[in-house]
Amino acid sequence: MSKDYASTRRKFLKQLTATSAMLAAGPFASVANPEQLEERIIRYQRPISANDTIRIGLIGTGIMGHNDLQTALKVPGVELAGACDLYKGRLDRMQELYGSSLYTTQDYRELLNKKDIDAVIIATSDHWHARIATDALRKQKHVYCEKPMVHKLWEGLPLIGAHRLSKKVMQVGSQRVSSIAYIKAKELYKAGEIGALNCVEATYDRQSAIGAWEYTIPTDASPSTVDWRKYVTGMPQTPFDPKKFFWWRNYKAFGTGMAGDLFVHLISGIHMITDSYGPTRIVSSGQLSYWKDGRDVPDVMTAIMDYPATKTHPAFQVMLRVNFISGGGNKSNIRLYGTEGMIELDGNGFTITHSMLPKAPGIGGYDSLNTFPTAMQEELKKQYNDRWSSDDQKRPEKAPVKYKVQDGYSEHLDHFTNFFDAIRNGTQANEAPEFAFRAAAPCLAANDSYFQKRIIYWDPVNMRLKA
Repeated sequence: MSKDYASTRRKFLKQLTATSAMLAAGPFASVANPEQLEERIIRYQRPISANDTIRIGLIGTGIMGHNDLQTALKVPGVELAGACDLYKGRLDRMQELYGSSLYTTQDYRELLNKKDIDAVIIATSDHWHARIATDALRKQKHVYCEKPMVHKLWEGLPLIGAHRLSKKVMQVGSQRVSSIAYIKAKELYKAGEIGALNCVEATYDRQSAIGAWEYTIPTDASPSTVDWRKYVTGMPQTPFDPKKFFWWRNYKAFGTGMAGDLFVHLISGIHMITDSYGPTRIVSSGQLSYWKDGRDVPDVMTAIMDYPATKTHPAFQVMLRVNFISGGGNKSNIRLYGTEGMIELDGNGFTITHSMLPKAPGIGGYDSLNTFPTAMQEELKKQYNDRWSSDDQKRPEKAPVKYKVQDGYSEHLDHFTNFFDAIRNGTQANEAPEFAFRAAAPCLAANDSYFQKRIIYWDPVNMRLKA
């Protein structure tokens, strides 16, 4: 499997390079006519075959737990060996779906003690991610952990240390890192298709109650069906609250709000394309505008992050926004602006458009020229035309190009396939803890900026807060 996959991936990347060369070298017409937008399908069929059987345990069987498991089981040679959840009803559902003999427990440590489990998927509330992942690595289990990898900044380096000591594979679940669309966008960005990067705008807007995390709560939610005491381990004991269990994303004690849930997807994609380690300065603002349901995190949030120049990219700014009551509807995109063009990524691929400066600086129009005496204006125009040819005075033009993934493509499946390939081949996963923490840390810092009302300074290389 590893040889077939590596060979196919090399061929795919070679094809991407050839396409980029054609794009850069070919003639381009005016971009004014939208009918001239060319569409190109990014086709890539990854061969998936089973080598060794990998038996997995699922810890946290909520929405993402179900989605992750369904995708993981599409990879040949992967089998489900057990499931854990603090709510009994979800364990009943797991046995309905995967057989009454499926091993289930409300204590994740029992799952980690099972010798027939090779890897675990961690899809719990955010405040349990680092603890469970660390325990799993110490038990010599491979780990797939939902994003964000940690709930608090101080958890990052210890978890990275635990991973390094374990020698096991750890993948964090921001699947854009494995997307063929992002691979292609990165290749064109690196080839200079938009010039020098200077600014990134990224948004993730929603317009629904479920999108704003008001999930369905089961009719039997109670202390007898939910192990609430275990859920709040290490916290002050508080009365059972079904919303804080089933709507945990809405509470900073259990989740990481918009920043940890959605900023992190955007930042992961930006870092993947630019090879950036992260920003050095983070400031954010937000408000609770509409969903006043008891949550203590905002439903509209923005952040600005300063990325310094490095060996892999010029200095640029990132502007992030999430809006859970967006009259514009459910939309998410990332726009990378360079000196010569823009890459705009959405759910199905990306579009490249260009806007390039002419060699000549320009004269007339909205200019001070017409405020001078007529004779002086004529003399300045003559000097200008003597210095700059008619071609120098024209803007270079390139036609826009839209890249789309083929129908049925799943970056989620690619991300899990990469995880299991890494286990079988002894390689590193696409989103190992160092990458994942460098993506999560600025997002958690954005939360700190919002709640503490201050600018956060970050060292992205050493992954530490700066004084």
